[in-house]
Amino acid sequence: MAVSPQVARLQRRIEAIPQEVRKAVLPALERSGEELADTMRTLAPEDEGDLKASIAVTLPGESTPAYSQPGGARIAGELEVLVTAGNSEVRYPHLQEYGTARHDAQPFFWPAVRLLQKKVKNRTKRAVAKAVRDYWRRT
Repeated sequence: MAVSPQVARLQRRIEAIPQEVRKAVLPALERSGEELADTMRTLAPEDEGDLKASIAVTLPGESTPAYSQPGGARIAGELEVLVTAGNSEVRYPHLQEYGTARHDAQPFFWPAVRLLQKKVKNRTKRAVAKAVRDYWRRT
């Protein structure tokens, strides 16, 4: 599969990040993922099913639940935390989020993402900056 020059450049830059810096950023990523999942659970509508319980955080190297939205059975990258809704028993999160002809939308996934996007981005930037500073002080 062909890779665009931009993706190739990004991959080279990520590979150039020292392992110590990568490991130092993981707690901030995990915290952001858990906070996002908690917000989604708060916004998810009450129902007879287990929608709230199906919201899961997938840490680096782990696989998302089968049938999860979005993605389904995907392995998280080294610097990636995935938050998904749905599993093999709960296969309707996208119908809740976007609605159907017979059911109004009750969004919970994307409103949570938009609500926390700036906070997560800033937390990640601070963690990266601190990890880089600490790394260069030690070397």
